[in-house]
Amino acid sequence: MPEPHPTDPPPGDPHPTGPHGAGPHRAGAVRTVLSGLALGESPRWHDGRLWVCDWGAQELITVGPDGRAAVAATVPSFPFCIDWLPGPDGRLLVVAGSDGRLLRQEADGALAPCADLRPLSDRPWNEVAVDGRGNAYVNGIGFDLMGGEAPAPGLIALVAPDGEVRRVADGLAFPNGMAVTPDGSTLLVAESYAARLTAFTIGPGGDLTDRRVWAEVPGSAPDGICLDAEGAVWFADVPGRCCVRVREGGEVLRRIELDRGCFSCALGGPDGRTLFLTAAEWPPPPGARTGRLLAVDVDVPAHRR
Repeated sequence: MPEPHPTDPPPGDPHPTGPHGAGPHRAGAVRTVLSGLALGESPRWHDGRLWVCDWGAQELITVGPDGRAAVAATVPSFPFCIDWLPGPDGRLLVVAGSDGRLLRQEADGALAPCADLRPLSDRPWNEVAVDGRGNAYVNGIGFDLMGGEAPAPGLIALVAPDGEVRRVADGLAFPNGMAVTPDGSTLLVAESYAARLTAFTIGPGGDLTDRRVWAEVPGSAPDGICLDAEGAVWFADVPGRCCVRVREGGEVLRRIELDRGCFSCALGGPDGRTLFLTAAEWPPPPGARTGRLLAVDVDVPAHRR
């Protein structure tokens, strides 16, 4: 759990400024939910709470309705990202990116190996998105960014419900955030090094076809993404220090400026109208924990899966 900071609610405060927007704040203003994160990523709204991956601390953190944070799991991997299986199964999936494995949380809370991704690529794996049939899409960037390797094409792997692992897309320019449309027909992926959002049609067996540009976002490096109820996409942009809402075709609908790099985003809260942002200085200053979990009210809610 991050150390308390002045922006965090004091112990015993019955009305903290938390992820549900409790406490006083200006509508549309960016507010801080948590500070002191090492490097927050992959936020998700699930089961009435916000979940966020602190890559630097190797902790999966949950934030409850009162804004209090708790460590749900320790994940010794950099990076790591999360999603959940659909329906009654509902188990948590975790991409242990540096280990090249997909993990699944079992009934006792332990994270057990679910799939080995290393036969497809021995470079770091990144984001995960699960569709309504239980197909887990995991992308790999194709090179060791933190190790200083030159950029190389990335890929997307499918981990099918029966455990089969296969490559379903390649030639991606630093694949990053992903999202599945509510009808389960389309997978969207941010290509950070190509300044675009790319769409694939999801076939009956989970294969990806009909690759196309969903939106060009020139001058941006789209990172984490999320979909809203109008079919628009919010994307985080680290070098641009912002989060941007864009519709298919590339029209920019809203831009939220920050004072540090924005790594990822998620819509949530009781009515789905809170946009959560993970942000940090990048490159990180030595020894500093500049990561923050931020929130801002928006007009259009999250889509419902």
